[in-house]
Amino acid sequence: MPSSRSYLDFVLEQLSDLSPEITFRPMMGEYILYYKGKIFGGIYDDRLLVKPVKSAAAMMPHAVKELPYEGAKPMLLADNVDDADFLTALVRAMYEELPEPKPKTKRGKGKK
Repeated sequence: MPSSRSYLDFVLEQLSDLSPEITFRPMMGEYILYYKGKIFGGIYDDRLLVKPVKSAAAMMPHAVKELPYEGAKPMLLADNVDDADFLTALVRAMYEELPEPKPKTKRGKGKK
């Protein structure tokens, strides 16, 4: 079941203190979430899942690990999305542990 745009909008509103550094990208009916260009999580089946970095696990010690989709690595379910202050602090705390974005490759031009 694809995620609803209304759930994405709700999560983005909760993270509005981090705006405009919070961005998203639609991906096959779901949404990938970025903070300052780094992926920190996503909206999958109307659930906010975040990468299981140490700071996220420390801030959510009882968080359930869930699969965003079949074949993916488990992520942490952020089940307290109603707490905007907590979500903002969570994303800020995670930032330093998140991997740098992969460089984009040029597509469509082969070697001659």
